[in-house]
Amino acid sequence: MLDYMDINSTVGFTNGVEIPRLGLGVFKSQPGEETETAVRWALEAGYRHVDTAAFYRNEVDVGRAVNAGIVPREDVFVTSKLWPDDFGYDAALRAFDATLRELGLPVLDLYLLHWPRKGMVADSWKALETIYKEGRVRAIGVSNFEPHHIDELMETVEVPPVINQVELSPYLPQMAVREYCRDHGIVVEAWSPLSKGAVLNDPVINEIARRHGKTAVQVTVRWHMQHDIVVIPKSVKRERIVANADVFDFTLSDSEMAEIDGLDRGEDGRTGPHPDTIDFWD
Repeated sequence: MLDYMDINSTVGFTNGVEIPRLGLGVFKSQPGEETETAVRWALEAGYRHVDTAAFYRNEVDVGRAVNAGIVPREDVFVTSKLWPDDFGYDAALRAFDATLRELGLPVLDLYLLHWPRKGMVADSWKALETIYKEGRVRAIGVSNFEPHHIDELMETVEVPPVINQVELSPYLPQMAVREYCRDHGIVVEAWSPLSKGAVLNDPVINEIARRHGKTAVQVTVRWHMQHDIVVIPKSVKRERIVANADVFDFTLSDSEMAEIDGLDRGEDGRTGPHPDTIDFWD
């Protein structure tokens, strides 16, 4: 368990690149002023990691905030993702070029395959390997991949994925995915870490929060970090962005971690689609 951390804490990838443990997610943040302002507030609050995607349609707004000079560009870690509509070698290269243009960045920190689209992962990954070897992205990984998807991918890779971003929360702790990734040197990152806000009303989490003088959200973010999971809570409200980062002045005990671990609801804890059944790009 990781007891000591601060907002500058990072997790190391196998290629030596470091990703901040805490980031701001911008899924469903409205394109334009809402997203740009939220990212600016996050950077002012000490965040150094922003997670976006082509599918979110707000890369340009993330780029404006990152390039505004609030902090040096090299101090901010930016992630984007390749949507399955753009899978395939040539299409993926074009999509990555578009992402860099939208963000206004010469180099991206992390680029992910957004979902495991059947039959099109290998060629798309080859495109990510190409841009990685060209030095236009510092690290490449996957999102929403189950262990069997990664096993299939690993049969053809030259550069293995360094991270797997999946839905993960106290209600969906993804133990099988976490164990697989740990065994293969792959960092785990959580989207929807608050289970779409459901943790706010959880009596176990709220009781632990009461003991520490914290909120249920802060306890949940801390739980992720102490499990060595990169976490990207999202908000467009300044006070919540600031509060979500106020998690470095307390530590959950082993028994408290176990209490939260016990909230596992299995597949009933999933709020988004399962990677084996999603098909909305076909």
